[in-house]
Amino acid sequence: MQLTQKHHDYWKRNLRVTGILLAIWFFVTFVVGYFARELNEITFIGPLGFYMGAQGALIIYVAIIWFYARFMNNLDKEYDVHEGEIE
Repeated sequence: MQLTQKHHDYWKRNLRVTGILLAIWFFVTFVVGYFARELNEITFIGPLGFYMGAQGALIIYVAIIWFYARFMNNLDKEYDVHEGEIE
């Protein structure tokens, strides 16, 4: 099967948003964890480094999943590759 320009555009947009979300995930997981001691000097519902490790990162992970699912549903509808409505 020969891929059309429409297929390439779809995957280009998909890979772009996936890369951005993975960069956010990497930053929250590793960079914030690496600087946790310095972040503890900032107070936000307690020390920020502790908060990000205990709850903040999990909230961001759920937000990433929610955004990706919403983005892909909209992208699927835009390129007419979405699943049919469930009745």
